[in-house]
Amino acid sequence: MAETTELRANPSAGAPARSAAGQRSERARFGPKVIGLALLPLVLLAGVLALIVRTNAGLGPRAVPPIETLSVERVRLPAPGLIELSVVNDGPDPITIAQVQVDDAYWQFTVDPPRPLERLRTATVSIPYPWVQDEAHAVALISATGVLFAADVPVAVESPRLDRTSLLRFALVGFYVGIVPVALGLAWFPFLRRLGRGAMQFVLALTIGLLLFLVVDMWGAAQSLAMGVAGSLSAPVLVPLLALLTAGLLTAVGTSLRRRGHGAGNLSLSYQIAFGIGLHNLGEGLAIGAAFALGEAALGVFLILGFTLHNVTEGIGIAAPLVREKTRPALAQFVGLAAVAGLPAIAGTWIGAFVYSPFWTTVFLAIGIGAILQVVVEVGRLVWRGQQRHGEGLVSWPVFGGVTAGIAVMYLTALLVSA
Repeated sequence: MAETTELRANPSAGAPARSAAGQRSERARFGPKVIGLALLPLVLLAGVLALIVRTNAGLGPRAVPPIETLSVERVRLPAPGLIELSVVNDGPDPITIAQVQVDDAYWQFTVDPPRPLERLRTATVSIPYPWVQDEAHAVALISATGVLFAADVPVAVESPRLDRTSLLRFALVGFYVGIVPVALGLAWFPFLRRLGRGAMQFVLALTIGLLLFLVVDMWGAAQSLAMGVAGSLSAPVLVPLLALLTAGLLTAVGTSLRRRGHGAGNLSLSYQIAFGIGLHNLGEGLAIGAAFALGEAALGVFLILGFTLHNVTEGIGIAAPLVREKTRPALAQFVGLAAVAGLPAIAGTWIGAFVYSPFWTTVFLAIGIGAILQVVVEVGRLVWRGQQRHGEGLVSWPVFGGVTAGIAVMYLTALLVSA
C-alpha cells in the first residue's frame, strides 16, 4: 500500500525511462534501413531519367531541326569601337553563333566561351564595331541553322567603367534618391508627436497607402522585367511565389521574436517598414543604374529632384509608429532607420550600372513585394488596435482618408519620375 502511495505521489518517476525509450524508438525509426527505403525511389527515378535521355525516350534519332532560343540579357559599350552582348541559351538544344550583323552588315566577332552554347549557359559576344555616340544601332546574332536573334542599342553611350570616379558618382545619385528623402521624411517626427489620435490614425493609414502603392508599382516593374528574362527560368511565376514566401518568412520570424519577448515594439515595426522600403529602393537603384548604363534616361537635376519628392513620404511612413513610443528614440535610431531604407539605393545604382541582370532584379523586386506586404499587415494591426480601443470599426473616415491620401501622393509624385 505504501508503495502504491509512493508511486502516486511521484507520477514522474518513470518519465526519464520513458523519454530514453522514446529517443531509442525515434533513432530506430530513422535508421539506415529507413533512409535507404526513402532514397530507393530517387535512385530508381534517376535511372529512368538517364534511360530516357540515352534512348531519346525510345523514339529513335530525331529528324526535326533543333529548337533554338537565345535571350540577349544585356548590351554594353565598354569602349569606343566595341559592342558586347551577354546572351543565354533559353532553348533545349545547343546553339552555335555563326554570324553577326550590325546595322545590316556582317561583322567580325568573338564568343566567350567559343564552344556551342548549352542549355541555360551564358556567353559574351564581343563585336569590334565603330559605334557612333548618341546614335541607335541594330545588332543581330545568327545561329548555325540560320535563326536570327535581334538586339538593339537605343542610344549609343559608353557604358560606365568600374573605377573610383564612377563609384562615387553613382553613390551620390543613390544618396540623393535614397537617403536624402527618407531623412527628410523622418524630420517630420517632432510634428507627428503633436498630432491627436484621429490625426495619428490618419498618418498610420497614410503609411499603408504609400506601401500599397509601392507593392503595386513593384509588381508591375517585376512582371515587366520578368518578360525579358530567359523563358526557361519562369521569372513571371517566381514573382508571386517569392513574394508570398518572403511575406511568410518575415511573419514567422516576427511571431518567433514576439514569443521570446523581442521585436514587439513600435521601433521594431519602424525598422520593418524601413527594411521593406529599402528593398524597394534597391530595385529603384537598379533601374536608375541600368538606365545610366544604357543611356536611356536623362538623369539630370530635375529627375533626381523628382525621385527625392517621390520618396520623401517613405520617411513619414517609417516615423509614424515611433510616435506611439513613450520616450523619444535616440538620434542614432533615426540614423539607423535612414540607413536601412536609403543605403540600398546606393547599392542598387552600383549593381545596375556595372553588373545589371534582369533575372536578379526581378528576384529583388519580388522579395521587396513580400517584405512590404508583411509590413502592411503589421501596420494594419496597429491601426486596428487603435480603432478597437475606441470602439470604432476598422475603416473610419480618418483611416480611409489616410490610405487614399497615401496612394494619391505616391501616384502624383511618381508622375515626376520618368526613366
